[in-house]
This record gives sequence, structure tokens and C-alpha cells, in this order.
Amino acid sequence: MLTQVADATHVHTSGFVLSNAVLVEGTAGALLVDPGVTSSEIDCLAADVGALGTTVVAAFSTHPDWDHVLWRPALGDVPRYATARAADTMAGVLRDPQTLVRIADHLPPEIHGQVPLELLGLLTPLPDATTHLPWDGPRARVAEHRAHASGHAALLVEEQGVLVAGDMLSDVFVPMLDLDSDGDPVTEYLAALDLLERVAADADVAVPGHGTVARGPAIGARIALDRAYVHALRDGEDPDDPRIGSSAPQGWEWVTGIHEWQAERLGR
Repeated sequence: MLTQVADATHVHTSGFVLSNAVLVEGTAGALLVDPGVTSSEIDCLAADVGALGTTVVAAFSTHPDWDHVLWRPALGDVPRYATARAADTMAGVLRDPQTLVRIADHLPPEIHGQVPLELLGLLTPLPDATTHLPWDGPRARVAEHRAHASGHAALLVEEQGVLVAGDMLSDVFVPMLDLDSDGDPVTEYLAALDLLERVAADADVAVPGHGTVARGPAIGARIALDRAYVHALRDGEDPDDPRIGSSAPQGWEWVTGIHEWQAERLGR
């Protein structure tokens, strides 16, 4: 089911870890960001798009994690844009013929065998220094950074005041750093939060890759919470964070394990 969050912008939330797909209506069709996660959900999303009286004419993947680069034939054959760095990373992953086998084998039990992998990661790289998506619809500003995954980018749908944040600004996940980065993952994440803070000055709504939509002052509050978490990781302190420990939402206690793993890795 699509939920309208702005005049021409809608969100579809998956049952799997509250994964959000974003649909933006344009004059000649719609832009779809990060469709997922199961085959039935994506086909339902395609049907919902049709019910709006439109079709998908372009897509964007915020970053090259498997759950953000999915596709189904029902969505059509359209360019699926990503930053050049993200597309290159995905192409490198797909050169290994065992990639799809490994992803299929390691899917969580609740979605095992339900995720469409045939069209996974077939991304169209944007030219370097691209500032806006090349599509006939509301201007969508590309804000690339180096947090969480190679080539990660947020989108600001300028006319709608909607920030599509990718895997950041979640109310259920703590910040997940790119601990395999060839740079400093802490510095990269903090720089990305600074970038999102500047971009969010023009946003009324923020849609995280996972979790609930933030509006108004809640956007700045999430940026501040993520920044405080990363500072605590950097300084070797226990974060005072409602997403982990005894404050974790019911059913999300396992996110504490992600935090503990990150703290252990950085502690090395």
C-alpha cells in the first residue's frame, strides 16, 4: 500500500525491517527509489503505481546493498540510476558468478526464497558531478557521500520538500558505518550527517531506508541522535540511544548486536 507523504510523493513500506520504497509522480511517469523487498511486495507496488494512473519511467538506488537494488519485470524496463561509485561497486560484485547464490543462501529466514534476484543490481551510472536526476519530473537533487556504503546518496525532491535518506536517519537502526572503507568510516559518517543537515534545511519530510517517516523538527532530531551515536562509538563510550539496549523497541532488540559488533570492530 502506498502512503502519501507530499503532494506527489508516496512511500511503500515492506514488512521486512520496515524497508521503504519511495514513488515520486512526474508529468510523464513516476520515479521509483529503492523498491523492495519480496517479489509479492514489489508486484503489489507495481499494481499500486498503475492504480495511480501512471507508470515507472525511471528509478534510483541510494546505495549498492542487496535490498536497495532489487527489481521486477512488473515495474518495466527503465533506467535504474545510481551514483557512478555505487554502480561500479555493484558491477564488481556481480562479476562474481557466486554473488546471487551467496545472497540467496544468506537471506533471513522470514524472506528466504521470496526475494527476486534475477534483475538485482543492473544499475545505470550517473555521470560524475551529476547534481540532479535526469528525468521529467520534480527536480531530485543528488547528495552523494561516503557513509554506510560506497557511492551512497540521498535524494532531495526539491518541489516536494522530501528527503530520501537511504540507510540513514532511521528510528529503528543505529548508524551502520562502512567498516570496510579505505578511509576513516567515522569521519566519513560525520561528514555525511553534516551534508544531510544542510540538505534537510530544504525538507519538510525525511524518508529513511528503514523505519518511519520523520517530519519537521523530527528530522533534525534524528540527525542529532545519529551524530551522538557516532561520537560515542568514536570515543569508546556507551551510547545513550533509544534504539539499543533496554530502550530498544520491541522486536528490534537484535539491533543491539549490530552496535556491539561495530564497537568491537572499531575497538581493534
